[in-house]
Amino acid sequence: MDALILYLLLGAFAGTVAGLLGVGGGLIIVPVLVFVFAGENIPPPLIMHIAIGTSLATIVVTSVSSMRAHHQHGAVIWSVFGWLSPGIVIGALLGAAIADQLSSQGLRTFFGIFELGVALKMGFGANPASHRKLPGMTGMAIAGVIIGTVSAIVGIGGGILTVPFLSWCNVSMRQAVATSAACGLPIALAGTVGFILTGMNENSLPEWSTGYVFWPAVAGVTAASMMFAPLGARLAHTLPIAILRRIFALFLAILGVRMLIIN
Repeated sequence: MDALILYLLLGAFAGTVAGLLGVGGGLIIVPVLVFVFAGENIPPPLIMHIAIGTSLATIVVTSVSSMRAHHQHGAVIWSVFGWLSPGIVIGALLGAAIADQLSSQGLRTFFGIFELGVALKMGFGANPASHRKLPGMTGMAIAGVIIGTVSAIVGIGGGILTVPFLSWCNVSMRQAVATSAACGLPIALAGTVGFILTGMNENSLPEWSTGYVFWPAVAGVTAASMMFAPLGARLAHTLPIAILRRIFALFLAILGVRMLIIN
């Protein structure tokens, strides 16, 4: 029961932040699940893999809701979604395979460095200057593979990578965010399938898990996240977002450092 309460609280916080700042929940969900799982009966060598697989499974549900909302506003560029998706699916499956070959410590190090990079970008960086058009099909496929691979390894929906890429290619920020939200679905679906398949041969998985996906955490985090995301969206119209982004960047930096020094 204590763990369920933590999953619900995590989902509420992740959902609120996602709605408030437009930042995917995976950057929060993965490190917090690592800390929660450490107190459960989950073998330490599997904790990081299960945290990432579980995070991707939660994004499957939340990305559908986000994609529908952006589609209703006519902001998703479906042609770009179609060009990126094949590479994204391949990359997400590749990312799951790479993650399976890494130790839990290796995954924590990769995640910690990535999260520190995101914190620096959020706190001090800016989106790249728009100065070119979208690449051809080959370029879009390569971009999709890179986005899908990195996103699956760290358990995120890919917005922190997709939005800057589309913005760099002269896509308006509104359409970049909306199209990125749509791209989160194939990343999460393929990544979840990949983490399920690569984890099926593990003999020490906890009950209620399928491969590296732990379903009680998926249920708790997803339910609360879906409820609180609209609250974050409403707060976005009343709170000082620029200041909040820097505060959240500091929070991410702390989580990143904690992931790097965890035993």
